[in-house]
Amino acid sequence: MPTLHWVGKDQVRNHHRDVTYRVLRDHYTFKATSSCPKNTVDNKVIQGDNLEALKSLLPEYEGKVKCVYIDPPYNTGNEGWVYNDNVNDPRIKKWLGKVVGKENEDMSRQDKWLCMMYPRLKLLHRLLSDDGSIWVSIDDNAVGILRPILDEIFGVGNFVTCVIWEKADSPRNSANQFSTDHDYILVYSKRPNWVPARLARTAESDSIYENPDDDPNGSWIAGDPFANKPYSKGLFTISGPTGREFSPPPGRFWRVSEDRLRSLDSEGRVWWGPTGDARPSIKRYLNEVGDLVPRTLWKKDVGSNRSSKNEMRAIFSGASSFDTPKPSTLIARILDIAADHDSIVLDSFAGSGTTGHAVLKANLQDEGTRRFVLIEMMDYAESLTAERIKRVMEGYGEKIKRYRGSEVHLRTIP
Repeated sequence: MPTLHWVGKDQVRNHHRDVTYRVLRDHYTFKATSSCPKNTVDNKVIQGDNLEALKSLLPEYEGKVKCVYIDPPYNTGNEGWVYNDNVNDPRIKKWLGKVVGKENEDMSRQDKWLCMMYPRLKLLHRLLSDDGSIWVSIDDNAVGILRPILDEIFGVGNFVTCVIWEKADSPRNSANQFSTDHDYILVYSKRPNWVPARLARTAESDSIYENPDDDPNGSWIAGDPFANKPYSKGLFTISGPTGREFSPPPGRFWRVSEDRLRSLDSEGRVWWGPTGDARPSIKRYLNEVGDLVPRTLWKKDVGSNRSSKNEMRAIFSGASSFDTPKPSTLIARILDIAADHDSIVLDSFAGSGTTGHAVLKANLQDEGTRRFVLIEMMDYAESLTAERIKRVMEGYGEKIKRYRGSEVHLRTIP
């Protein structure tokens, strides 16, 4: 398997083993005013370096986290975030100097970013359950170097897919070259043959079904009667209601035998067009289809950058208090696919707390008992991350206090 090499890799390859276990210190516990004490869901927001926090979670959570979602820095060269690419934050500079040594003086920003990510991903792998998956948001700046280290840590065979999220709902006309309208979400499982949950059908997905012939079985769509793969009984000619004959085009075959096609026709499950002389189509009824297989192209139905900022303004009374929040609907889609009603969900780059918000919403919808663990290094872990969770639990201005049975513990690393 091809591997990625960078300055400092040898020093960080096993660094996660050397990280000291720290005891998390309770800062405060918050319960919504309408909480039910008999069925309390224990959630955590941890303020501190996520490398130390992840190591400290191992005794309680190793092999138990069903879904990990992270939105790490995108390695763009921007120095405005704590894990900045030029590593001017004193905490990261100190860490690199201690772990990598003198070599860190010759490191590129990509080297530094990879050194920061590698041990954290190793610990996330240990925390993930055997039936779990990790979802990593990233953009074009870092996807090319992130994929190889995920392959190395989680295994090439455990790569599931690359989701494309259309994050912009309008073009950025100020762009010098292209308006970047999408981000990626790389998905890996802990073990091979991980199966994602199917998604509930929506009005939009059902809208393609119609009933032009008043079929008593209800709405349907026309299925292609032909297939590309050879079928032993798939070459024949059949006459339609008007006597017109139909055969598969060259290189194609009927999907069913002639007897089966005639049987379906007698049951009214074949459509010959409005005048009876069109190529036959096998009906697929709405009442016979199951839930939806997840797709890899996610658009406006999971939110956008604009909707996420509007969401933050609603929670924080008109002020947009975080530059790049993710919409809770985006994380909700991930939870629908990757988390059960009682799963543990972990986000070690918690930012504005969107993952916790999405978990609370999911529990509200199905009365689940999902738990979240959020880790944030920045000083706003209390004033923004935990504060958002508190406001969401209280309903942020809504008359009904919505999140009964939830509490959140803010903990710090001493």
